[in-house]
Amino acid sequence: MATTKFYLDTRATAKGKPAPLKLAITKNGKTALLHLNISLLPEQWDKKTGKISNHPNKMFLNTYITRRKLDADSELLKLIESGEYAKMKALDLKNHIEILYKGKPEEESIPVDRLFSYRLKKFAGNKKESTKGVYLHTYNRMKVFDPNLDKLTFEDITREWLVSFESFLAKTAPSKNARNIHLRNIRAVFNDAIEDEVTNSYPFRRFKIRPVPTAKRSLTAEQLRTLFNYPVEDYAQRHLDMFKLIFFLMGINTIDLFNLKGINNDGRIEYYRAKTGRLYSIKIEPEAMELIDKYRGESFLLNMHDTCNNHHYYAKRLNKALQRIGKTTIGKYGAKTFKPIYPSITTYWARHSWATIAAELEIPKETIAAALGHGGNTVTDIYIDFDRKKVDSANRKVLDWVLYGKR
Repeated sequence: MATTKFYLDTRATAKGKPAPLKLAITKNGKTALLHLNISLLPEQWDKKTGKISNHPNKMFLNTYITRRKLDADSELLKLIESGEYAKMKALDLKNHIEILYKGKPEEESIPVDRLFSYRLKKFAGNKKESTKGVYLHTYNRMKVFDPNLDKLTFEDITREWLVSFESFLAKTAPSKNARNIHLRNIRAVFNDAIEDEVTNSYPFRRFKIRPVPTAKRSLTAEQLRTLFNYPVEDYAQRHLDMFKLIFFLMGINTIDLFNLKGINNDGRIEYYRAKTGRLYSIKIEPEAMELIDKYRGESFLLNMHDTCNNHHYYAKRLNKALQRIGKTTIGKYGAKTFKPIYPSITTYWARHSWATIAAELEIPKETIAAALGHGGNTVTDIYIDFDRKKVDSANRKVLDWVLYGKR
């Protein structure tokens, strides 16, 4: 029977340049070379073992050439069984197998689990809908950058690829931290694949994701007092009151505030955080209760749903109103010009402000983390969950300082 083996054909290649790897098919002392559409530097080919080494894509490429050789050997056996083999020369065998290869696209030889885009979509599919959307947005940006993304293995996404991708992102996303979201998503997919032993490739050993400090998003106690007591029109008062309520509830997320159903018999609101799915409980202080009573709803705790049925739209409208609080000038034909006291303020500022002031009051960081709904299942987290009095006391201290100047 004819034999097959790999052969790095350096005969017509200049020194130091990649040479084509071929499959040598030998019968009766005659050899025909079949192109495998792979080029390697001499130092990337281990002639003794017949494997690719010192190549960033070596895992995939070795799998690929092994399958090609198995396909060739299998076809030779079929030719022997059919009787056609006896009348074929080495060149005939090579031409026959070459036709077979053309009927098998290269991508069919790649195990689907080794494709980065497949793993990214699979990884995203196990996330909550909002998080899934973030990962799929990363996929879309990668696809625009590299139209061949769906054919790339983990070994194809090298440090150089990441550097080029980040440069591409910079053209449409000036914020470094915004670009870092995509890079962290890619890193998370790599970590997941390594955990499942799909790849050993990890370009993030040399490609570091360096965050940039974000702009200040908190107000001091004095600035909060100014905001809380600022004279506003009736329509703006409602939005200012919602900001105050978010602060009184230790920076509750807008989506969770929007979807609150009621207050239990212990005077607490209890809900599962939309972001983490974790059960959370907040004691309603008198200042918060006053605002809840003012804006009570029918089907939900607050009447936000009476004018809006989408929390994203509500948050956008709320932030816009907050960013207009300040001196208002009425010009010609009644047009209003706003000179806001805090032009960039959003509902997140209530959350950051609460945490910052709590830290200034020397409230332990573990208690602050629990108050914000952070943490996992550490012993400290379980203790804080069990003894909610620590969190309740922290909130009262923050409110007393901001509202009444009491420490």
